[in-house]
Amino acid sequence: MMKSNKVLREILADGGAVVLPTETVYGLFAKALDEQAVDHVYELKNRPRDKAMNLNVASYEDILSYSKEQPKYLKQLYDAFLPGPLTIVLKANSQVPKWINSGLATVGFRLPDHPVTRELIQAEGPLIGPSANKSGKASGRYFDQIRAQFDFQVTGYQDDDALLGVDSTILDLSGNKVKILRQGSITQEDILAELPKIPFEEV
Repeated sequence: MMKSNKVLREILADGGAVVLPTETVYGLFAKALDEQAVDHVYELKNRPRDKAMNLNVASYEDILSYSKEQPKYLKQLYDAFLPGPLTIVLKANSQVPKWINSGLATVGFRLPDHPVTRELIQAEGPLIGPSANKSGKASGRYFDQIRAQFDFQVTGYQDDDALLGVDSTILDLSGNKVKILRQGSITQEDILAELPKIPFEEV
């Protein structure tokens, strides 16, 4: 089942959730600044409320709008890898609602590299977009399995079979040293090839 972008925008604007492809796996997207919409996604996924959500944004400027104390190499990292399969964690500023980051001092940012999803984020964002699966199940790689899991609780879908099937790499930039919190398709070696002086924490 696929919907036009106009219909998907209407669902998002009304506080609903939509399943969209990214370059990694499918995400369950809703408007990040709408507390009820975010609550709806937590309920759909059976996700623990202490597990924070990422902000899906459209630009480098959006990242700056919701973070503080950014490292000096942030723009270079952005230019090298984003949009793409990389989630970056930064210190959150006061613009980040507590229902997004569960009261943590940090927030994650994602810029998916998929034309449909990027267009919707630009039009309706920032959006949350956790993997389209029930908590505890594998990330949403297969469209038919996702539809079966949510059993028509979600009315907006966009299908695409050209996904990597690998979650994004999560890179924590909130401290003095950079940490990889989850290994995805972008490796430490990839990052060092572009930013040889980035201060990774030694393992």
